[in-house]
Amino acid sequence: MSVRMRAGAAGLLSGVVLVVLGGGPADAAPVPSAPTPEQAAAAPGTLDTVARFFSRDDKAGALARAAVTPRVEGASVPVRILSPDFVAGKAGAPVARVEFHASKAVAPDGRTASLWTVRGADGGWRVVNIATGDDEVRYTEQGRRVLPGGVVFREPQIDAWYVQKGAKVLPLDEDAVRAVGRNGTSLVAYRERVVRAYGDKLPGSAYAKKGAAGGYDVAAGSAPAAGGSAVAAASGAAGIGAVLVLGLIGAGAIRKRRGPVGR
Repeated sequence: MSVRMRAGAAGLLSGVVLVVLGGGPADAAPVPSAPTPEQAAAAPGTLDTVARFFSRDDKAGALARAAVTPRVEGASVPVRILSPDFVAGKAGAPVARVEFHASKAVAPDGRTASLWTVRGADGGWRVVNIATGDDEVRYTEQGRRVLPGGVVFREPQIDAWYVQKGAKVLPLDEDAVRAVGRNGTSLVAYRERVVRAYGDKLPGSAYAKKGAAGGYDVAAGSAPAAGGSAVAAASGAAGIGAVLVLGLIGAGAIRKRRGPVGR
């Protein structure tokens, strides 16, 4: 079950639970790689799993699995997450780094899901997670409209989406507005804010060594860390050739849905 969570800064921070690393139910099959993220997302085995995902999330029982034939819509997008190197002040570090690619799946009734793909050791792409909603694609498209040529990224600790270009950082959702104001902020001021918030939670910090919330980053094969990208686990595992498996998706997939910032 894929879950988007929110919690206070003192406790576990926002993340996504991966459901497909290291194995799955007895009837799950290994996910073959594909040349592109789009092909991996649209593979028959992936769509079959997405159909189960949508049908099991149908709490009213109105849609039988046979009636749930999802489609993958549009191209995949790179999904960038706030970079620990940027927070640490590493020279030349970009504000965010690509953690995975996302494709949008749509059910017949209009519900959406995000299919996360990472590149494996063989150079091909595999789907490693399914999350409800279409945040990744939607905010990427919104960011391109708001600041053409900018870099769209997510600050997972507060589930905030931004677009950055040059010295400018603009908010794309209400969480980001609360963090930097409706008119945005400068890249320098944004870095000062994230240093204050997360500078003591980077890998190797006392906070990380306590193990209570995992620190900023996440090691391959581990649970999502506070403030880290859950997909870092998938990326790391894929990089060492681990088997990625799409299993049956349980009911009750949750992602807090938010509207974009009005502009």
